Amino acid sequence: MSPIPKELPAPPAHAPAYWAEACKHLVKKDRVMRRLIPQYSAEALQTRGDPFITLARSIVGQQVSVKSASATWKRFSALLTDLTPANVLLLKVDDMRGAGLSARKVDYLVDLALHFTEDRLHVQDWERMDDEAIIAELTAIRGIGRWTAEMFLIFYLLRPNVLPLDDAGLLKGISESYFSGDPVSRSDAREVAEAWKPWCTVATWYIWRSLDPQPVAY
Repeated sequence: MSPIPKELPAPPAHAPAYWAEACKHLVKKDRVMRRLIPQYSAEALQTRGDPFITLARSIVGQQVSVKSASATWKRFSALLTDLTPANVLLLKVDDMRGAGLSARKVDYLVDLALHFTEDRLHVQDWERMDDEAIIAELTAIRGIGRWTAEMFLIFYLLRPNVLPLDDAGLLKGISESYFSGDPVSRSDAREVAEAWKPWCTVATWYIWRSLDPQPVAY
């Protein structure tokens, strides 16, 4: 078992305010985190600061690899000089399909844009709402399931204790780091994550980071 580091380096300036405290907890409680966190101490979760873009990126990233999602997003975002909900509604469907989006994802992005332009969302209240209330509001939008809503909680609102059990990368990372590559169930993942609480977001980020050459971002 690797020794507990006496002192972890300070996290980068963009890290959420709770990051250092979370890392300190995780290296004490979890053997895998004890190994991973020092490897990536110069990096941390980072918000893009725009709720529409965060949700749109999550829709584009559904059911595809991080690499594929990044390439599609790059082509899609190049269609606009300013990626706002109103501008997305001005795009032609053929152009969006040409960027690599499926017909279904085009529909989802249009519905998302309409929710923003028609003020159907409580954007100003999100900071005060609890995680489950936000998930309930977001999953009322076409194409946004629990996974996408959880990505929003992590990457836009920076909520500290989100455990996205529907995320294939999280399950793969837990399989590789805790079960020698054997398949894991959601129940297995939940059991592993008991040691992560109340910082499941942070542990999830490090699991993702262990799998990809670049930090995951939405």
